[in-house]
Amino acid sequence: MLTDPYFLAAVIPAVIALGLAKGGFAGAGTIATPLVALVLPPFEAAALLLPILIVQDVISIWWYWRDRSEQNLKLMLPGAVAGIGLAWFLAAQLPEAIVRLIVGSIGLAFVLNAWFGRKPAQSSPNAPRGVFWGAVSGFTSAFANAGGPPFQIYILPQQLPKMTLVGTTTIFFAAVNWMKVLPYLALGNFSRHGLLLSLALMPLAIAANFAGIWLVRITPFELFYRIAYTLVFLLSLALLWQGGSAVWRGL
Repeated sequence: MLTDPYFLAAVIPAVIALGLAKGGFAGAGTIATPLVALVLPPFEAAALLLPILIVQDVISIWWYWRDRSEQNLKLMLPGAVAGIGLAWFLAAQLPEAIVRLIVGSIGLAFVLNAWFGRKPAQSSPNAPRGVFWGAVSGFTSAFANAGGPPFQIYILPQQLPKMTLVGTTTIFFAAVNWMKVLPYLALGNFSRHGLLLSLALMPLAIAANFAGIWLVRITPFELFYRIAYTLVFLLSLALLWQGGSAVWRGL
């Protein structure tokens, strides 16, 4: 696959986006799985990216470990366990076309909320909301590495300091990624070929991660987020078209 130009055109930007996201540009990584899912089945795409995410998590935790909100992590991580368990249960029963529709819907809802949603009032950590949004984030992360939108719905209104927000996001999703290993193994999503592809892409992933850490300190988020949201919007529409077309053909 590393000689397939279509595969490379999808996976290289996806890995770079993941590296930037793990470096601190939360939200950039949302484009990764929808992008790779254009050339691979959705769960195979997520499994290809998971080893890369775990390696990037190690680097990011080392860098951001002291910048975290322990209260939010204690509330959201138990919910994430339940959400990943539900995704595991549903993944064994949903056809690929439905998964594409789910992934596309997640991305589209995220972008529309960012573009047209009302700015929420400032809030503080809350147990019921933290557990709920942790569960939704775990669920969407297990399906499509797309746990960022629900996580942000809960955490952004708290208006945490920038580095605390980055550190909390990094640690939460590092834990979620490790939780996903067992379900992905049980579902048979990992393959020798896929793991070798992940290994071949690892140098690019590590370089992108350090680039993200550097950029988060010198670059304002606004322009980068506009670009990321536009890409998510276009890729989500493509996945909705693919999934909808497959469902329509099956009727």
